[in-house]
Amino acid sequence: MTSVPTPTPNPAAQSELVSTLQAMLPDLSLGAVLGFATGVAVKFLGRIVLIVVGLLFIAIQLLAWGGIVTVDWLKLQALTDPWFRQGSESALPWFSRMLTSHLPFAGAFTAGLLLGLRKR
Repeated sequence: MTSVPTPTPNPAAQSELVSTLQAMLPDLSLGAVLGFATGVAVKFLGRIVLIVVGLLFIAIQLLAWGGIVTVDWLKLQALTDPWFRQGSESALPWFSRMLTSHLPFAGAFTAGLLLGLRKR
């Protein structure tokens, strides 16, 4: 059996790599932590908004059922459809650009954001 020669490490290259990584680590760590915190906050606020919208719908339906108000749901849908279509096409790119503008660690922030959104 023949042995495979192992390459000899280059101390200068290792030192350069370590110093480069050490310089990047605070930005990467900060970006990931801030991204994760933002993801958790967005998820939390999204749930609150959905709860409020749901409760508002229940309240309107109760008022309509009691004969206190009359709601023209088709007219409401016609009024809101263009707004929702425009928002769905431009909201996500705008939100992403807004969160990552002027960040030198946008990649780590985005990764942390996605992890925060996926957190249960």
